Amino acid sequence: MAVKRIYETFHPEHYDLFIDVNRKEKLITGTSTITGEAMETTIFVNEKYMTIKAVKADGQDVPFEVIDADEVIKIDLPKTGKTTVAIDYSAPLTDTMMGIYPSYYELNGEKKQIIGTQFETTFARQAFPSIDEPEAKATFTLALKWDEEEGEIALANMPEIKVEDGVHYFEETVRMSSYLVAFAFGDLQSKMTETKSGVKIGVFATKAHQAKELDFALDIAKRSIEFYEDFYQTPYPLPHSWQLALPDFSAGAMENWGLVTYREAYLTLDPDNTSLQMKKLVATVIAHELAHQWFGDLVTMKWWDNLWLNESFANMMEYVAIDAIEPDWHIWEMFQSSEAAQALTRDATDGVQSVYVEVNDPAEIDALFDGAIVYAKGSRMLVMVRALLGDEALRKGLKYYFDHHKFGNTTGDDLWDALSTATDLNIGEIMHTWLNQPGYPVVNAFVEDGHLKLTQKQFFVGEGEEVGRKWAIPLNANFDAPQIMSETELDLGNYEDLRKQAGEALRLNVGNSSHFIVKYDDTLMKDILADVASLDPIAKLQLLQDLRLLAEGRQISYAEIVPLLTKLADDKSGLVNDALYTTAAKLRQFVEVGSDEEKNLKKLYDKLSAGQVARLGWEVKDSDSDDDQQVRQDVLSASLYAENAASIKEAHELFEAHKDDLYSLNADVRAHVIMNEVKNFPAAGLIDQLIDEYKKTSDASYKLDLRVAITKTKDEAEIAKIIGYFKDADVVKPQDLRGWFAGMLANDASEEAAWTWIRDEWSWLDEKIGGDMEFATFITVVARQFRTAKRLAEFKEFFEPKLSQAMLTREIKMDIKFIAARVDLIESEKAAVNKAVEASL
Repeated sequence: MAVKRIYETFHPEHYDLFIDVNRKEKLITGTSTITGEAMETTIFVNEKYMTIKAVKADGQDVPFEVIDADEVIKIDLPKTGKTTVAIDYSAPLTDTMMGIYPSYYELNGEKKQIIGTQFETTFARQAFPSIDEPEAKATFTLALKWDEEEGEIALANMPEIKVEDGVHYFEETVRMSSYLVAFAFGDLQSKMTETKSGVKIGVFATKAHQAKELDFALDIAKRSIEFYEDFYQTPYPLPHSWQLALPDFSAGAMENWGLVTYREAYLTLDPDNTSLQMKKLVATVIAHELAHQWFGDLVTMKWWDNLWLNESFANMMEYVAIDAIEPDWHIWEMFQSSEAAQALTRDATDGVQSVYVEVNDPAEIDALFDGAIVYAKGSRMLVMVRALLGDEALRKGLKYYFDHHKFGNTTGDDLWDALSTATDLNIGEIMHTWLNQPGYPVVNAFVEDGHLKLTQKQFFVGEGEEVGRKWAIPLNANFDAPQIMSETELDLGNYEDLRKQAGEALRLNVGNSSHFIVKYDDTLMKDILADVASLDPIAKLQLLQDLRLLAEGRQISYAEIVPLLTKLADDKSGLVNDALYTTAAKLRQFVEVGSDEEKNLKKLYDKLSAGQVARLGWEVKDSDSDDDQQVRQDVLSASLYAENAASIKEAHELFEAHKDDLYSLNADVRAHVIMNEVKNFPAAGLIDQLIDEYKKTSDASYKLDLRVAITKTKDEAEIAKIIGYFKDADVVKPQDLRGWFAGMLANDASEEAAWTWIRDEWSWLDEKIGGDMEFATFITVVARQFRTAKRLAEFKEFFEPKLSQAMLTREIKMDIKFIAARVDLIESEKAAVNKAVEASL
């Protein structure tokens, strides 16, 4: 049953859904009436955790059997052809953040809840019996009833048309996949506007939020839809686009057609006191989900193996959209520091999945949601395509794609075929080398016998099996070179002639838009470094990024990078500082807490940050540029790590001045101020005060600042108390648990306690969020932290027995390699790196 798609037995055309949710009894009852074409006399319909009360076909009772192991109802029909199947069922209302579930919040001290849904990947079957596969598109009419209280409203994919006898009826949807159906109800506030073309835009949240917290999202959503209608040259296909903030939500956001759901952190924000970085993040999340309204919703992947088609594309388009509507933000710089870096790091470990992965069993589907690959690497692939095509050809190809496939399903090749109508390049041939095989190449650039030569070879961090993979690499050179390098080796001719012609140091992958790194020989590297100050921010970031990866892959030493850090320390670019301190942070793995080597590293941090801290200060000024705001975040963090006495004093003074209203601290410095207090001025009752603030506030940015600070405590009793809250959903919501756990694990004083907790509570964690696509990332968090042979042995001892769990297999195997590579790197590089740090002082 696992491999056979149940769509092969029954093609749904329309659903009439009646769903009754009783919050008090925690019970869902309903009838799913499906009209469609029976392809066989035995058909299958998905269900999960349901009690099936009756099944009728064309009004007559028919035999059925529930096969829970396959999540299906087997139904015997009297005939094939056009059939209407009505299924009466009941199901539990659970707290798993999947299917139909409650979200909890407090308003004026009163505990309240709103009900929302999450159906991707295969959770619609927990809400109503359905052919729960992306290809099984149909129209849906929804009738929704609940134990309604005064003032509550209901939202769904389509507008509400009437309320009769307590039942809310909604307009019929367009043809769509089951995982995009959504509804919600509760006591909500909203703000509305309309696009130029008449699409109603609304932002909804609980009344625990200030009304102004909805304004930013409303503006971004409106302008994003307007941008996409123009860019895709295809109208938004529904009457409205609602954005809903849910207090409990396992993913970041979900692109349900017409009713997009978000974590509160990614939709609501205080426009008067939120950092620019957070505003950019929220804007890109909104633009990502709205990109999906066409790419994913209007045209949907045929099966989950083409999940990248949805996610990679939306991941690229969020930056295209925000760059168009907020050009001053230079949002592509954020792409470089987040998506590009994430993809390059993850994709260098042997055993990583490719962007396109075959998947048969629904149990494997959630394991595909590897953000660094399906989202980040996939979007880098499409950025490469955009760079090769240009926007005019891209838009032309996309219009063809939407015109030919709207309301239907596609594979990756359908996209390449559509884009090929707008170019002479064989896009499919180029992209197959990137999407169908894991990893990426390092291009060696070197001068030999007077000639400039390039070679490509797969790049690995840690052990990797060389199997002769080759890529069609868009070189993006600043000198005379082929557009695409498909060969293993290239001779580009006389180096002196090429250098003279270029008039500057030779560089590959200009703009860092292709998914490879470059290893320059000494001749070429010296030429680049001779004028490093004149490089643009992305080129400087790329230099640090490639050197950092080459050091992780043992192709150079981290010791060689240390002098470059001091050369770039006073750069005013936020992007360059991000790359600088990402690289500096890697040096921390080579020192032991409290050692002389750590003292030297702190001195280096002070040397790197002192000039910028003096320039920018702790007080945020109206005259600060966007870059200044970003640089301040990095250098204050560095200065506090360096234990700079002046910074510690100034942060403490700011805390004292705002201690009765910590929220009023400027969001750009707030986390650093509170963190400094926890680490350096740990007064009795401070952690309790901060946890109380955390529980009370509905501002997601402030919550994050508090969490980051609280998890820095060195006090044993406080550590035990904080970890005790991990299972208390009134303090730490399940959606936020990973962040809390990661914070405690990253703190030397609480690492052991956090590691003990996750091993002791694994079965509880599995029960709480085990079916969720985020579950395996708890393992990733552990692997990111561990760096000793002892921890590697403990990791293997605990996780190897879990290798048979489909959702966890790849993650465990990769992370063992990941930690082993780090242990090996530290052992062999420690002395050289610490010597280089000392020499730089």
